[in-house]
Amino acid sequence: MDLLDLKDRVVVLTGGCGAIGRIIVKELAAHNARIAVNDILEESDSAPILTAADPSGKRTAYCKANASDPDEVSALFDCVEAHWGLPDVVCCHAGMVDAHPVEQYPIDGFDKIIDVNLRAAFATAQEISRRWTAAAKPGHLIFTTSWVQDVPWPEITPYTTSKAGMKAMMRGYARELAADNIRANAVAPGIVAVGLAKRQWDTDPSYKARAQKAIPLGFMQPPETVAHAFLYLCSDMAKYMTGSVLLVDGGCSLYPMD
Repeated sequence: MDLLDLKDRVVVLTGGCGAIGRIIVKELAAHNARIAVNDILEESDSAPILTAADPSGKRTAYCKANASDPDEVSALFDCVEAHWGLPDVVCCHAGMVDAHPVEQYPIDGFDKIIDVNLRAAFATAQEISRRWTAAAKPGHLIFTTSWVQDVPWPEITPYTTSKAGMKAMMRGYARELAADNIRANAVAPGIVAVGLAKRQWDTDPSYKARAQKAIPLGFMQPPETVAHAFLYLCSDMAKYMTGSVLLVDGGCSLYPMD
């Protein structure tokens, strides 16, 4: 038996059209999962992303919703059930990051990060947990945290706050819902070579010097390695895990920085 064959899995991925999300979708589809991809893009904008990840079009479906709005989250899972029934795995992956010195960070920017990163994860996990419990169906929640959940990093304190909160949230779900056969785990990536981190690496010499010092392996994290962590957690190889953080960070969290 191939423990990484996900042919019997229905997976939901919030933030699935983002730079890392679309690579996760491609990896899971390649291992035969059916993936309900959630994001806030219009369907016309999401279609080429899903086609690139799943050229057959048989293993992906798009469900647009704002994951921080409970009513839209409910509609998201109605969409998933209409396609494939209750999902087996729900990945709370939607997130954002912005950078400002802590004393200059805009309060409305703080609120937005907490809304997108933390509120959305809670609302998504809460709604599907209710549905799993009502149906007496086992389920698995996977949260995307970060190595900075435990190690401060300059200029992204609201982001680190949201990820530390998500780690605590994951453990709370794992503890409270274990009796209902609902598990919760997290993937904690390092400095991934996409988005803001990649732009800063390419354009800001001081950031690059700091980041290079922070990564013992010496190079930015390929996003495919994040997708591989999700593949593992979605598979039967991880079926005895709950309340755990799978740290895939190139060693960033081995020691505090200067």
